[in-house]
Amino acid sequence: MSRIGKLPVSLPKGVTVSVSDTNVVSVKGPLGELKQPVNPDLKVEIIDNEVVITRPSESKSHKSLHGLYRALIDNMVTGVSQGYKKQLELVGVGYRAEAKGQNLEMSLGYSHEIMFEIPDEVKVETKTERRSNPVITLTCIDKQLIGHVAAKIRSLRPPEPYKGKGIKFVGEQLRRKAGKSASV
Repeated sequence: MSRIGKLPVSLPKGVTVSVSDTNVVSVKGPLGELKQPVNPDLKVEIIDNEVVITRPSESKSHKSLHGLYRALIDNMVTGVSQGYKKQLELVGVGYRAEAKGQNLEMSLGYSHEIMFEIPDEVKVETKTERRSNPVITLTCIDKQLIGHVAAKIRSLRPPEPYKGKGIKFVGEQLRRKAGKSASV
């Protein structure tokens, strides 16, 4: 991870980074603002429109923290400048999804409807077209939060390996198994 930590994080236009005395990095951009506390051992500096993180020693824990916080700050910069988007596809007969404000109402083949409450920071849209699977689109500036919400939704009905029915990410390749073969 130390090779990743050594790389500076370049700031695009419109993005500002500030570091407080308590080692909290705040990133402001056109899409919003994110904050991340950084380990007090590491030193965060803004030099020539780039964020540089330095570590005090070559110990294994400092090396891993160095790469971790560099990656987190890079994700924050990307989030406030471009944002993140995840798409989930519902594969199965009768599977449907409908967004009602910050609630996602889904029919996933169970005996009841599933109501999933989406956090306020995440925007949700659903699209259902004839002869295609329903698609849930999540957008957010926080990479960790959008990944967590997408994983929670996927866990409601993970894709099964025989027919591929369930909730999967758009573009995800599933490992399919062959079913029973008839004996001759």
